[in-house]
Amino acid sequence: MTIYHFVGIKGSGMSALAQILHDMNYNVQGSDIEKHFFTQVALEEAGIKILPFQKENIEPGMTVIAGNAFPDSHEEIQEALRLGLPVIRYHRFLGDFMKSFTSIAVTGAHGKTSTTGLLSHVLAGAKPTAFLIGDGTGKGDQKAEYFAFEACEYRRHFLSYHPDYCIMTNIDFDHPDYFASIEDVFSAFQEMSLQVKKGIFACGDDEMLQKIQAKVPVLFYGFGEENDFQARNIVKSTEGTTFDVFVRNTFYNTFSIASYGDHNVLNALAVIAVCHYEEIDAAIVQAQLTTFGGVKRRFTEKVIGRQVIIDDYAHHPTEIKATIEAARQKYPEREIISVFQPHTFTRTQTFLDDFAESLNMADQVYLCEIFGSARENHGKLSIEDLQAKVSGAVVLNEDRTSILKEHNDSVLIFMGAGDIQKFQKAYEMQL
Repeated sequence: MTIYHFVGIKGSGMSALAQILHDMNYNVQGSDIEKHFFTQVALEEAGIKILPFQKENIEPGMTVIAGNAFPDSHEEIQEALRLGLPVIRYHRFLGDFMKSFTSIAVTGAHGKTSTTGLLSHVLAGAKPTAFLIGDGTGKGDQKAEYFAFEACEYRRHFLSYHPDYCIMTNIDFDHPDYFASIEDVFSAFQEMSLQVKKGIFACGDDEMLQKIQAKVPVLFYGFGEENDFQARNIVKSTEGTTFDVFVRNTFYNTFSIASYGDHNVLNALAVIAVCHYEEIDAAIVQAQLTTFGGVKRRFTEKVIGRQVIIDDYAHHPTEIKATIEAARQKYPEREIISVFQPHTFTRTQTFLDDFAESLNMADQVYLCEIFGSARENHGKLSIEDLQAKVSGAVVLNEDRTSILKEHNDSVLIFMGAGDIQKFQKAYEMQL
């Protein structure tokens, strides 16, 4: 039986896929850099071997799964090719793997991870379900009928997939290091639409998604009355959100979620639409929605003293706005403090004014140095360019986080897709 060796096993998709194969009794190991990533915790708990990169890791008889971040010139990939081993890129492997299940892709500029997490949790209440979530969580099941997975549009990687169903949460301009414009992003989603085999569930409140053409039924969900699945009579509280769902203007049922903000109502509505189409009992859906505990790094809360500390992956202006709105719903009486680390110079440059506008929704903003990426580690602009546009913003250093103690009885949201957690960790050490 072959050993699946993952080159770059700590990547969020790679880590999740390794866990899935391990759960299905395949022999799995992988390699990566020494730096600690939150994605490795689940691998360690499962007993999956993580090695430092070196060509000696590659042995005859292995199947090598290569992370998208690593070029063919990587020493392990070179060694695998020299030995004549199969080397399969992550997204290609996933494209073949999903053919064994009723597959449901979740894509969109925002909300993919939360929606995939919610979808897999709800489906699992009805039938055995395998899933791959972009927060590094994966679960395999040899009896699985459904496979729910996150499909990323970056570099058009999702075009390796031909899923049965696809949820499309929104189309927004992001990844400006790759996409030229919103129209370029739309063209990728349009191409993806033509690869879906049974049905698409698209947010009808999104103007770009309304233009999607497909060979299969496109069902729209949202707040607007023209949607096939519509949320009405929304009641928001500090405990969560309750709403009625109407299917083509006919009352279907009432659902509650233990989460906050309009974006989470839309995510739940997408899941309800898929389950309705698959004829899953509404009572199962209602029960599963209320027991969903969330996904990693999406509004992950802890209370220390009189402060609430939230860890969130928000790294685009639309996501920052949604996260701050959710915090205001749950903690209407408290001061909302945003600690934000921009992710990539190209994104920061492209959305500088939009970042400022969304961050200004917080009561006080602290900014951390821009986090580059493997693709670009410097740029012309600096964090001071963003600071100049955000009223009263303060630049935060990792060794001087104690200033945050001044905000007693407040909500601190640490936001970003880089290593913002090191600032949070440094502050928690102060406490």
